[in-house]
Amino acid sequence: MEMAPISSSPRTVEDIFKDYSGRRAGIVRALTYDVDEFYALCDPEKENLCLYGHANESWEVTLPAEEVPPELPEPALGINFARDGMNRRDWLSLVAVHSDSWLLSVAFYLGARFNRNERKRLFSLINDMPTVYEVVAERKPVKEKPSVDSGSKSRLSTKRSNDGQVVKHNSKHADEAYGEDEDEHSETLCGSCGGNYNADEFWIGCDICEKWFHGKCVKITPAKAETIKQYKCPSCSSMKRGRQL
Repeated sequence: MEMAPISSSPRTVEDIFKDYSGRRAGIVRALTYDVDEFYALCDPEKENLCLYGHANESWEVTLPAEEVPPELPEPALGINFARDGMNRRDWLSLVAVHSDSWLLSVAFYLGARFNRNERKRLFSLINDMPTVYEVVAERKPVKEKPSVDSGSKSRLSTKRSNDGQVVKHNSKHADEAYGEDEDEHSETLCGSCGGNYNADEFWIGCDICEKWFHGKCVKITPAKAETIKQYKCPSCSSMKRGRQL
């Protein structure tokens, strides 16, 4: 069986973001304002049910599409089965997480023909909005300055690898950075390759020499950085070993 072709009708980043926003709004409504109706519709005695958000900001609980493969990626199947076996709030949060995943899959399916810059722009627009999970779980997104501030060389106090930008350990409080000069990042160079700072790349700062490095240059991933209490760059680590010898 041949795969269904992706629609050839031209779609812009703005078109797909509008589609994403509408679907997201519908799902948020189902899990918040219309939550009692949504909860009642997800009867565990029924067959596999899915929560769909539509581009017109409406929502629907129904059976999955019969078409194989479907026209669009399908949302999580059988959300109703776990309803009575979980705390209501936890179940709604679980549905929200699955919904976030589905919304992203639909957006990037529709944007499959985008080039790198268009994909980056689409993700940036999406990432500026709270996730469905954050809304449902009432978790306020961390308010941060624009990504250019992520490169501020000596003013960041906490690790921020989750946003894929930088990790730094300093004693100053992060809030103090908010009133600082936003252009300082432009002078930051990688201590390994000498490359300029790029807000789209993961960086990590050495706590000893205070130099910055591309994570890829020093073989440190965002996940690994989260486990490091004090980061020492290769040069500083070599110096310490030399003294011990």
